[in-house]
Amino acid sequence: MADFIAIVIIVMILGLAIRYIYKEKKKGVHCIGCPSAGACHKAACSCKNK
Repeated sequence: MADFIAIVIIVMILGLAIRYIYKEKKKGVHCIGCPSAGACHKAACSCKNK
C-alpha cells in the first residue's frame, strides 16, 4: 500500500510539472524559471548569460 501511495504522489508531481510547463509555453515564455521569462527573446535570453 505504501508503494502505491508513493507512486501516486510521484505521478501527481510529474503531472503538475508538465501542466506548468505546458501553460508557460502556451503563454509564449521561452525561458521557464527565469525571473524575466516574459521579457526574454527566443535567441537571446539573459538567463543563459548568468
